[in-house]
Amino acid sequence: MDRLRQILRANASVLVVIAIIAVARGSLADHYVVPTGSMEPTLMPGDRVLVNKTSYGWRLPYTGVELGGDAPPERGDVVIFDSPENGTRLVKRVVAVAGDVVAVREGRLFVNGEALSDPGSPGVERFPRGEIQLSLLYGGGPDLKPTEVPTGRLLMMGDARGNSRDGRIFGFVEEQAVYARALRVFYRSGDGFVWKPL
Repeated sequence: MDRLRQILRANASVLVVIAIIAVARGSLADHYVVPTGSMEPTLMPGDRVLVNKTSYGWRLPYTGVELGGDAPPERGDVVIFDSPENGTRLVKRVVAVAGDVVAVREGRLFVNGEALSDPGSPGVERFPRGEIQLSLLYGGGPDLKPTEVPTGRLLMMGDARGNSRDGRIFGFVEEQAVYARALRVFYRSGDGFVWKPL
């Protein structure tokens, strides 16, 4: 017992640092590795992404218990969330929020009757935080007839519209299922360390 106390005393500062890092990763910030090409060209397979876990409120580390703050995700945010199909952690873009009437035709997004892209450049969409580039290399994926997003729900889609299993297939996602907001790509295969905002 004395030997254990000596070891703990000698390594107390290291243990405190480890505990602080564990709490920070559990409740403040973390990273995510992009598994597929569903968000190309914004995110590429293997990208390492810095995520902010406090963007939409505070949660008790390593639990789903909310501690306060309730900023809802906004249209255009790239978020990490659990799939309603099987609980797999996914990264997609929020394309519509509660109350929006959303439709998708040939990969083009329409929100409240307004196209987010111009007919002459269907591969670029405008969101409140700026323009995004789409990939229509595999087509536009499934269409979606005009549908209102229910209260407390979000519609998620990939930027590679024809290569994304998203809300057009698994339906709306609860706001509470959003784990974090993706902020920046900090590492990309072939390029090394980068600092690309999302």
